[in-house]
Amino acid sequence: MDFQAFRRDIITKPIFSWARRVLPAMSDTEREALEAGDVWWDADLFTGNPDWSKLLATAPARLTAEERAFLNGPVDELCAMLDDWKINWEWRDLPTEAWDYIKREKFFGMIIPKQYGGLGFSPYAHSEVVRKISSRSLTAAVTVMVPNSLGPGELLMRFGTREQQQRWLPSLADGREIPCFGLTSPEAGSDAASMIDNGVICRGNFDGREVLGVRLNWHKRYITLGPVATLLGLAFKAYDPEHLVGPQEELGITVALIPTHLPGVEIGRRHLPAMQVFQNGPNWGRDVFIPMDYIIGGEARLGQGWKMLMTALAAGRGISLPSLSAAGAAYAARTSGAYARIREQFNVPIGKFEGIEVPLARIAGTAYLLDAARRLTCAALNQGHHPAVISGIMKLQATERMRLAIDDAMDIHAGKAVIDGPQNYMGALYRSVPVGITVEGANILTRNLIVFGQGAIRAHPFMLEEMNALGEQDPAKALDAFDKVFWKHVGHSIATLFRAWGRSWTGGAFATVPNAGQATGFYRQLSRYSAGFALCADMALLTLGGALKRKEMLSARFGDILSELYLLSAVLKRWQDEGRQPADFAALEWCMASGFRTIECSFAEILANLPNRFIAVVLKFLIQPLGARVLGPSDQVTHRCAQLVLEPSEARDRLTPDLSHVEDDRGLARLENAFRLVSAAEDIARRMRAAHIHDWREAVKKGVVTQTEGDQLAAAHEAVAKVIEVDDFAPEALSPIYRKPGDVHQFFQELGEQKAAS
Repeated sequence: MDFQAFRRDIITKPIFSWARRVLPAMSDTEREALEAGDVWWDADLFTGNPDWSKLLATAPARLTAEERAFLNGPVDELCAMLDDWKINWEWRDLPTEAWDYIKREKFFGMIIPKQYGGLGFSPYAHSEVVRKISSRSLTAAVTVMVPNSLGPGELLMRFGTREQQQRWLPSLADGREIPCFGLTSPEAGSDAASMIDNGVICRGNFDGREVLGVRLNWHKRYITLGPVATLLGLAFKAYDPEHLVGPQEELGITVALIPTHLPGVEIGRRHLPAMQVFQNGPNWGRDVFIPMDYIIGGEARLGQGWKMLMTALAAGRGISLPSLSAAGAAYAARTSGAYARIREQFNVPIGKFEGIEVPLARIAGTAYLLDAARRLTCAALNQGHHPAVISGIMKLQATERMRLAIDDAMDIHAGKAVIDGPQNYMGALYRSVPVGITVEGANILTRNLIVFGQGAIRAHPFMLEEMNALGEQDPAKALDAFDKVFWKHVGHSIATLFRAWGRSWTGGAFATVPNAGQATGFYRQLSRYSAGFALCADMALLTLGGALKRKEMLSARFGDILSELYLLSAVLKRWQDEGRQPADFAALEWCMASGFRTIECSFAEILANLPNRFIAVVLKFLIQPLGARVLGPSDQVTHRCAQLVLEPSEARDRLTPDLSHVEDDRGLARLENAFRLVSAAEDIARRMRAAHIHDWREAVKKGVVTQTEGDQLAAAHEAVAKVIEVDDFAPEALSPIYRKPGDVHQFFQELGEQKAAS
C-alpha cells in the first residue's frame, strides 16, 4: 500500500465519516445561493496572505467619453427638473415631465446593450448616474436604479432566450414597458424560499389558442414601481402535478414575465415607505395563465429561479444601494462641512469646536471609504466578476455607514435639519435611511448569516471543495476527493498558524507588501489581520463544524472583520489610484484607525466567546496576546480629517465629486453660495477679529476694511442668514382643523373623491 492510499484509508477515512455526520444538511436554495456569482478579492483575504500586487494592478473604474457626456448632460437636465419638496409633499410622485424625460433618454435602459436599443453602459456608469441623481432626489434615484438592478432587464440579459431578448429588451430600454419585480410576499420576507406563490403547469387558452403554460396565483408586496409597472417579473414555486414536462412534481422557484394587463392581474394601491414617494405597492394574481415562453429562459429554466435571482443580485446589490449610500455620505460631508463653516456660535464657526470635529471627521472618513469601496467593486464588475460575498458586504456596510453619517449630519445641523420645508436639504435623506437598511436583504440577516456564512464556504480556499466531496454520492469517489483537498487544507492551516503568529507578534514587519510610502505600514497591518482572520475562521470551523451556522453572533463578528478587510483594502487602492495625495492622507489615516479598532475588538469578542476555551486561549496567545490595543483615530487625526470639509480645496472636491448642483435658491444652493462667500471673506473677517470689531460698518468707519470689503462681508452675512432661515407654514396649510367651515367641507369632499378614485 502506497503512502497516499494508507493516508486515505487509515487516517482520512474516520475524519471523513465524522465530517459527514457533523455537516449540516444544505437546502436547495442554500446550495443555489452559494453557487451564484463568483469570488474575487474576498478569496485573497480568506487565504490569510493577500497578494497586494493583484489588487493594485486592477484597472480603476473609469467612465467613457459617452458615459461622461450622459452624466453631465441628461443626468444634469433631469436633476434640474426635480424639486424634492414638491415631489414628496405636494405631488407625491415625480412630475410628468421627469417621467417622460427618463423614458425618452433611456434611463431605464442603462444596462441594456445597444443592440437592443439600450445605452450599454458599464456598471461604473450605472453607479455614477444613480449616485448623482441620489444627491438631488431619492425618489428619482430609486425610480431609475430599480429597472437597472434586479428585474426583468437583468434577468433577460443573463438567462432569457434569444426570442425573449428581442421581444422585451427594446421596449424596456425606451420606456414603453415599465418593469418591476415581485419577490417579497406576506409569508416570505428574508426567507424568500418560504413563499407560497405558486404556478401549476397545465394547458390553457392564450391569444385564442390552446398552449402549454402555467396558471399562477400570488400575492406580492413592497414592489417598487409596482403601481405603474406594465411588465412584472414574478418569482413563484412551480408545480407539475400532471407531469406535463417531466417526472418531478415540485420543480422549485421559477421566474416569469407577466404583462400586467393580463386577466387576473390586480395592481394594488400604493405603499408609502418611510414617507418616500417612489412608486411602491402590492399586487395579486388570481388564476393568471401565461404560455411557457413567458418563463424567463423558457421551459429549460423551470425551477432555476433562485439561482438566477442570486446571480443577478450578486451584481445589482453591489451597485444600486452602495451608490445611493456613497452619495448620501458625500452629500452629508459637503453640506455638514459647509454648514459647520458658516454657522457661528460664541462668535466662532461651530466647525472649530472639537465636539463638532468628531462627527465631522466621521462623516468625511465615511465618505472617503464608501466611495473607495464603491469604485473598487465597480472595477471588479467592469471586469466581468460577480462577487456575491462582496456585494453582500457592500450592501450591508454602505447602508449602515450611511445611516451613521446622516445621523451625524443631523446632529451638526441641529434645528436647521429638524424643521421641515423647502429649505431643509437633510430631512428627506434622513427619513429614507430605513429603506436602504431593509431592502435587498435586511441588514440584520446579511450581517449575521450571509457575509461570513457565505464567505466561509465560497471565498475559503478549500471549504467548498471539501463540502462537495462530502456530498458526493459515490463513497469511493467522495473519500478520494476529500482526502486530496483535506490535506491541502491541513497544510494551509499550519502555514497560516505560523504566519498569523509571526505577523501578530511583529506587527506584520515581515509581510510582503508594496512600497506605498506613508501607507506601507497600513498594508502590513492588514496582512497581519488577514492571517489572524484566516486562522481564527479555520479554528472556528474545525471546533464548531455545522454548529457555527447557528452561532450568529460569532458569525457576525467574523463578517465584520472580513468587511473591514475589504473596505480598508479599497481605501488603500483609492489612495494609490488618486496619486497618493498628501492632503487626503488624513482621511486615509482616519479610515485605517477606525477600521483597525473594529477588527481588534471583533477578534477580542470572538476569542472571549469561542465555545472551545482551550482553542480560544491558544488563539489569543498567537494573535492577540495583549488584547485589543487600537483605540481608533487620535485627536490629531480627527482634527485633520474634519478640516478636509471645512474649507474650499481640491481635497474637499475629491471627497465629494459629481454631486448634483442646481441653482434654484433652495436650501442646498443657498448653502453652497454662503460657503463660497464666507470662505472668500475669511481674510476680511480675520482682520476684524484682530481689531475686536464685530460690525462691518464700524470696521469701515475705522478703516480696518474698505467699503468694498465691507460690502463683501455684508453679502456673506446676508447669504448665511438665508441658510440659517427655516420654513414655517400657515396653520391651515398643515391641518384641516384650522380651516374655515367651508374649507373643511371642501377638504373632506376632496379626500372622499380621492378615496373613491383609488
